[in-house]
Amino acid sequence: PSELTVRPSARPPVTADAGMLLVTLIWGTNFTAMKIGLEAMPPLAFTALRFVSSSLLLCAILRIRTGRLSIPKGLFWPLVGLGVLGNTLYQLAFTIGLALSTATNCALILSTMPAVVATLGHLTGVEHATRRMWWGIGIATVGVALVVAARGVAFTASTLRGDLLAIAATLFWASYTLGLRRLPKTISTLEVTTLATLTGTPGLVLAGLPAILGLGWGAVPLRAWLAMAYASVLSLVVAYFIWNASVARVGSNRTAIYMCITPIVAAIVAWLVLGERLLPLQGVGAVLIVAGVLLTRK
Repeated sequence: PSELTVRPSARPPVTADAGMLLVTLIWGTNFTAMKIGLEAMPPLAFTALRFVSSSLLLCAILRIRTGRLSIPKGLFWPLVGLGVLGNTLYQLAFTIGLALSTATNCALILSTMPAVVATLGHLTGVEHATRRMWWGIGIATVGVALVVAARGVAFTASTLRGDLLAIAATLFWASYTLGLRRLPKTISTLEVTTLATLTGTPGLVLAGLPAILGLGWGAVPLRAWLAMAYASVLSLVVAYFIWNASVARVGSNRTAIYMCITPIVAAIVAWLVLGERLLPLQGVGAVLIVAGVLLTRK
């Protein structure tokens, strides 16, 4: 009985699972929303504008909830670092990499995220994965590879720069996720999400400013603005908040594994909204992804 009272459960809370499933739904749908938005706006302008609007919304929420908007003592540089890693550098590397490579190549490279998080966490001592978790990560990663590769992968000299940027984006997001684990419990998830988004926005605005100044505002259709609202409020504010809370509650490995489900959602939404065809090999990959995720929960 005494052991049962002090031994933490190896099974993550059901609420954490439900939250991350919601994140996969949001981020999976965001691929289609982004595609609609980028039809009318340049990528860097779209990214900069969505981060500005998300930062303003988060600041307003934090001010209403806590009555203040300040960085806790001793956490200025750690939060600036997280903002630059998880927002400025990740978004720039992903956006430019996607423009220089193919969507399939980038998705396949980003599918290694859970394995990268687990490996870096093990090497840095932030979080150690169990043997069962390694198996789950491996199975889920193979599943993602099947889902993505079913549409064809082409790593060539012409895509090399974009592919390298996608690798960099993977490392940036993995480092951001592990960095969250080093923050003290005294800072709330809302503060982390707000301040990291706020500190990561200036670099994105600077990069997107030329495109913003050259944007024909009157030519942007309503559906592009609706896509912007989705990508800002749900994909950044809501999803980032849940992601950060999950990392703090159940760890980086159990959180990152859910990124493997995002391509399944993306494929289904693209099929329903954009009419893109689903392939049998993607069904096999989906089964492996679900099996891998369930294995890591034990």
